[in-house]
Amino acid sequence: MILHVFPPSPRALRVLALANHLKLNHETKIVDLGQGGQNRPEYAALNPNKRMPVLEDDGFVLWESNAILVYLAAKSGDRSLWPADPKGQADVVRWLSWEGAHWTPAGVPIVYERVVKAMMGQGGPDLAVIEKALPEFHRVAAILNDHLKGRKWLTGANLTVADFSVGSTMSMAATAHLPMENYGEINRWYGALAALPGWRAAQAGPPAQS
Repeated sequence: MILHVFPPSPRALRVLALANHLKLNHETKIVDLGQGGQNRPEYAALNPNKRMPVLEDDGFVLWESNAILVYLAAKSGDRSLWPADPKGQADVVRWLSWEGAHWTPAGVPIVYERVVKAMMGQGGPDLAVIEKALPEFHRVAAILNDHLKGRKWLTGANLTVADFSVGSTMSMAATAHLPMENYGEINRWYGALAALPGWRAAQAGPPAQS
């Protein structure tokens, strides 16, 4: 199994963290977005969207990070991370969909201005863009914070792939100065997620490539 990723991207982090958590044997290959690695013909042949991550597993190629999460959990046979019952699966898919449609898009402008531009040498943050993005970020953060009240994990008592997906955005909270002060439930939940050994190993970064 090969995971093509670009740390510290949250989408890379989520799949690496889950693979670590499940103790799945895999090789990590870095797609250096800053150097245009996603545009190389051999990589574009794997993912015509020229995005990462991409999973290769014995001839099977899969892109889209949330799909990779489901595949990894299903392959491992862990029926907590990917429930066996239709209602449990639908609840997880609900949060995977919410992450892609609402949570990550709400944070992207802030993360881009405060983190990505500096990484790519594109100058300082545009404060007007950040100010415009903040109302939507607070709207969706309040939804997540309210939902987590009385729940250990997103769907209840059990950790699922939805936690890995939604939680990965929080990996940028400190460096992007996301306004998390009033969202105690999110901070509590993410603290438990970030304490998982597999998550910590993913945040430490993949081993150096020869």
